Amino acid sequence: MPETSRRRLLLGTAAVSAGALLTACTSNEPKSEGAARSNVPAADGKPGRPVTIGFAGPQADHGWLNAINENAKSRAAEYSEVTLETTEGSNDTAVQIGQVKTLINKKVDVLVILPADGRALTQVGLEAMRAGIPVINLDRIFASPQAYRCWVGGDNYGMGLNAGTYIGEQLKDKKDAKVVELAGLDNLELTKQRSQGFADALKNYPNIDLVARQAAEFTVESGQAKTAQLLQAQKRIDALWNHDDDQGVGALRAIQQAGRDEFLMVGGAGAKSAMDAIKADDGVLKATVLYPPTMAASAIDLARALAQNKGVGGLAEQEIPTSLTLYSAVVTKDNVDQYLPTGFS
Repeated sequence: MPETSRRRLLLGTAAVSAGALLTACTSNEPKSEGAARSNVPAADGKPGRPVTIGFAGPQADHGWLNAINENAKSRAAEYSEVTLETTEGSNDTAVQIGQVKTLINKKVDVLVILPADGRALTQVGLEAMRAGIPVINLDRIFASPQAYRCWVGGDNYGMGLNAGTYIGEQLKDKKDAKVVELAGLDNLELTKQRSQGFADALKNYPNIDLVARQAAEFTVESGQAKTAQLLQAQKRIDALWNHDDDQGVGALRAIQQAGRDEFLMVGGAGAKSAMDAIKADDGVLKATVLYPPTMAASAIDLARALAQNKGVGGLAEQEIPTSLTLYSAVVTKDNVDQYLPTGFS
């Protein structure tokens, strides 16, 4: 976990509740007591002063990244006083830096940035802050805390920890249990954090061995190829943890082709396809650990609150926090209906 994230305010609720909390805090009038928390519209209450939010999101070449963009846009649309200035998402750091500079020159009130590379975009974050435009840094953290007013993101270490704990509890009574791991890109810090959390959780279950690990590339094709290799090398396993539900589509194909069903599988991120499979309960996929793209909606809520000089409801502070870490809930057949509305395609 990055050192700058150690100061995060841990939000011990699921993503579906996190959005509702911020909704309540940024509206101008209290919501009705009978309203369900997850169904309260973000624009509840009278609108505040007009706000222009600049949003520099990622290139939508992955289900989760597309969901980030859609969550930001749909949340902003719920606020009648919010204008969202969006850029065309890019994975090219030079292009994204230019896009952020354009938003700075437009003098937006607040910037929400999910950087293609946090370190590479740190300087433009600093530039915005020095220009008097506060920055909400989304997910991939900048190298300096001076480059953002608030960081909002998921808990990669917690994601691995919760996946490992779930698997551990399912296998705690099985002698010599064997587990394999299908990771994401190994050159990403988030992959290292997820794997570390998973390994730390399994330390609490001495009967379980992590017998193999393969790194995929967050794509369907890589998930299928790497899972096929894992299954060919391991004649018997008891559980598989896959870091990413997009590559999990390929993993499930490989499992079906191999005719293997002796183990349970846990996914990662919270795709709708994964939740549908969990609800059907007719295959190896039994759970997925959330990495909620609803963080983008929460970032818009916080940006609006920041521009309107509001704090967060339920907290005594008059300012929004410097960081907000969303909880990595484990979705199973027992609670899948609660989380299905947050599932992404």
